[in-house]
Amino acid sequence: MQSEVIVYSSNLCGYCYRAKALLNSKHVEFSEIKVDGRFDLRQQMVQLTDNHTVPQVIINGQAIGGCDDLYALEERQQLDLLLNILD
Repeated sequence: MQSEVIVYSSNLCGYCYRAKALLNSKHVEFSEIKVDGRFDLRQQMVQLTDNHTVPQVIINGQAIGGCDDLYALEERQQLDLLLNILD
């Protein structure tokens, strides 16, 4: 069973596109919440992640951070484990 993944993002954020591209390359379905002009959604993101910048990625309720954090997990070969992707 694949994990629940949420990505808080913005339309004008290159890091958001990179994070989503990595998830897409792994064929991971994710819910995207765009915070552009939405103070309420940005506040929700801050409450869940304790971070103000986008993207913010949440996997199975665990805030893992932004784009660099996502790629670091991939480099350490831990992302697939979090995503429950089995070979």
